[in-house]
Amino acid sequence: MSSALAACILHSRVKLHVVGVVRRERPFSREARACAREPVLQIGPPPSSPRLRRIRGLVSLRFQGQSETIQGRGAGTKAYSTEAFMDKFDPCGIEVSAQELIVALSRDGREERLRSFPNTAEGHAALRRFLESGGRRVRVVLESTGLYGLDLACALCQAPQIEVMVANPRAVRHFASALMRRSKNDWLDAVVLREFAARMPFQPWTPPAASAFALCALARRLETLTEQATAEKNRQHAAQLSVAVPLAVRRDLQRSLRSIQRAILRLTREALRLLQGDPLLHGSYHLLLSVKGIGPTSALRLLAETALLSQDLDVRQWVAYAGLDPREYQSGTSVHRKTRISKTGNRHLRRALYMPALVAAQHEPHLRAFYQHLLARGKCKMQALIAVMRKLLHAVYGMLKNRQPYDGAKLYTLPAPKLSVPEAA
Repeated sequence: MSSALAACILHSRVKLHVVGVVRRERPFSREARACAREPVLQIGPPPSSPRLRRIRGLVSLRFQGQSETIQGRGAGTKAYSTEAFMDKFDPCGIEVSAQELIVALSRDGREERLRSFPNTAEGHAALRRFLESGGRRVRVVLESTGLYGLDLACALCQAPQIEVMVANPRAVRHFASALMRRSKNDWLDAVVLREFAARMPFQPWTPPAASAFALCALARRLETLTEQATAEKNRQHAAQLSVAVPLAVRRDLQRSLRSIQRAILRLTREALRLLQGDPLLHGSYHLLLSVKGIGPTSALRLLAETALLSQDLDVRQWVAYAGLDPREYQSGTSVHRKTRISKTGNRHLRRALYMPALVAAQHEPHLRAFYQHLLARGKCKMQALIAVMRKLLHAVYGMLKNRQPYDGAKLYTLPAPKLSVPEAA
């Protein structure tokens, strides 16, 4: 290196950026201004190269593992982790509807045109062949749409080079808002899901056992029929108190109620028969029955909702899944709202915990003492009851995790009884 070039670098304060853009500030001396016209070694790709466009955010941050080096202390180290650079995949977003699947895919950093497949078994097989045709690992993101996307997710999970993530629709909606999306349709939603797969942390979805799926379907149908039976009982009670209601309406309400009750009994027997065929679920069912406050119907509903959860989740994630985690809302000194539960979770699990917690707060000694302790501290009854629901969910997690029956002493220690002092004569 010539002395003039060394003086130029020393006095001109050249700033090197990691992305490869070289920016010169105004030189101080005439010698520095002279040497500034000499060619300067450029670090990284030119501004028009595809690598720089990827860095500017058109694709995932995982593609930014370039070979640029950081100048200064630790020179020679990579600007981005080599592990992220080696982790290459093709992001794919699938918008699921009842009749159609809209697919947005990027292969090797190039966006392909959107494709449409029917939401049938033949369409699932054709979509799987299309994703495997590139010969690269594909990460697929689709929203949780109930039964419409369940068969598709199970079919794609069978392919070894396809990873599936079932995203929370709320997270995808907020991600689209962060991208400043003003319009919404199925084709734009597929593009948003593709960007979600490329940029956001990926959580693979693992399909639970078939028996767990069947038990969950039976339990949720039983929940719906129970609500319908309650509504029919209320209508029947109101009709019996009114003389203006015709006799034909009263008889129809009675027939409808009997039909719903027969369906409840039939599905309950089917759920119990399913438990008999699965030793793990059958053992978990009897563990839940060991809690004072959880009856056969509540145990069936709790087991159906918790059987779908992954085995590597901890108890805090269970609480968040049920929507029982506290939500704080405060900003500065002027905004400070009351802390409430988030309710961002499985409402079926939250409903299944309500009646057992209500009974346990009155008849289970440890949970009753915990409930009374919260009331003595100034909590309202609903706050104390929700705390009991959370304690009960902790107990369910511990029982199913350790395969042990209920022990209330692990939840709350009973206060020591006060000793009476005899009065002096």
